[in-house]
Amino acid sequence: MEQIVILDFGSQYTQVIARRIRECQVFSAILRCDTPAKELAKLPLRGIILSGGPASVYAKGAPQCDPGIWQLGVPVLGICYGMQLMAHQLGGKVEPGDKREFGHAEINITTDSTLFREMLYEQKVWMSHGDKVTKLPKGFQTVAKSGNSPYAAIARDQFFGIQFHPEVHHTPNGKQIISNFVHGICGCGRNWTMKSFIEHSIAEIRATVGKERVLLGLSGGVDSSVAAALIHKAIGDQLLCVFVDNGLIRKGEREGVEKLFAGGLGIRLQTEDASKVFLNRLKGVTNPERKRKIIGRTFVEVFDKAAKRAGKFKFLGQGTTYPDVIESIPIAGNPAALIKSHHNVGGLPKRMKFQLLEPMRALFKDEVREVGTQLGLPKEMVWRQPFPGPGLAVRILGAITPERLAITREADWIVIDEMKKAGIYYKVWQTFAVLLPVKTVGVMGDERTYDNVIAIRAVESVDGMTADWVRLPYDLLAKLSTRIINEVKGVNRVCLDISSKPPSTIEWE
Repeated sequence: MEQIVILDFGSQYTQVIARRIRECQVFSAILRCDTPAKELAKLPLRGIILSGGPASVYAKGAPQCDPGIWQLGVPVLGICYGMQLMAHQLGGKVEPGDKREFGHAEINITTDSTLFREMLYEQKVWMSHGDKVTKLPKGFQTVAKSGNSPYAAIARDQFFGIQFHPEVHHTPNGKQIISNFVHGICGCGRNWTMKSFIEHSIAEIRATVGKERVLLGLSGGVDSSVAAALIHKAIGDQLLCVFVDNGLIRKGEREGVEKLFAGGLGIRLQTEDASKVFLNRLKGVTNPERKRKIIGRTFVEVFDKAAKRAGKFKFLGQGTTYPDVIESIPIAGNPAALIKSHHNVGGLPKRMKFQLLEPMRALFKDEVREVGTQLGLPKEMVWRQPFPGPGLAVRILGAITPERLAITREADWIVIDEMKKAGIYYKVWQTFAVLLPVKTVGVMGDERTYDNVIAIRAVESVDGMTADWVRLPYDLLAKLSTRIINEVKGVNRVCLDISSKPPSTIEWE
């Protein structure tokens, strides 16, 4: 399958570039910035994009790409730092700018180029840089300029550089620029569809698994459910799904999973009630990363025991998606901070015999939903809002106790119930309740109370990489507050989280 490779230099927008390319129905992959050219040559490569990044190309230790990429014979597009690196490696000059260019800007296209085909000569773009190219490499010409730089876009043969970010929504015609590159310059077709992905995945799963058996952890969430359906379509009863009741699940979750999968879809399902084990190990633990690690280890142990009881299994199926990988592992080996660990990313203990089977590891959330829809799964499952692998444990700030779990679970159910009644649930990326580690004074029934605080979180997103808080109607907020305080024993105050991602994450822990 033809693909565009993105070499990551640490930009906060690298994953957005990948999404934009896929929206053009072309497969994209993010690789290390220093991936050897000889490794790239082995791929069905049609083009390379050099991402932006926080470094200066002339600084000591600045990330570099293999100079061999310039001899691969494929088009290369440098974005921001990527353009500066292109100029730097090919004999141009990059220096600190007299003025930092950040935010909205206008460029004037001065030379006809396929990169800007069917676009007006004046374009609004989004800039984010302090350095700039001051001397072009031999053979390059100016394609566009801005008020702060005579080299806002440059080109030579198959090499293109732009100082702005076409991948962000702030560049109105950025998607057209990316489409012009991948289709008009790289010559890619529109072959990356979820139908082609399903066909390819089924063939790959069958070839990988053969006659072996697969054990899959089914949480009831979108990712694991779609993974189960995809693997089941490929190998049928060679798949056994195990639903682990860890005591941290949503209200009615266990009953719903058993009814849908074992009943409606005919997928072999085994339920493991391990709630006491999980809660005992989490007792007194308040650090969110420790919670995740404990839950991850316990989850694997439960699976190990379930596998031994069920017979011989070679593979462990998981619903790992691209955002899981991106947020758990510093992409491309760059000095990026770990945001959070995911319980299903990072491999298995050496003592276990399982091999991982992660058919959706390269997909973003919206792509996973489309796969589920094409597989014929019900809307209630495919379009349900994301739920974290560690469950309510990361929505309870502080220690996890049966009492605090009951409060969070009931408040969360009320939030979902009211969102559905308001006709908003399926229109919003994620809505949930968080139990805060504080208590406040209240008055209920003419008596003083000192009870818990619930925060409501509602965000809109496309793929979970970035998110903005949802402006819920005041009437809905009033209903949520009234119901939670009246129906959930131990709560006397409700707050609304109005933070976006970044700088905040969607989940609180």
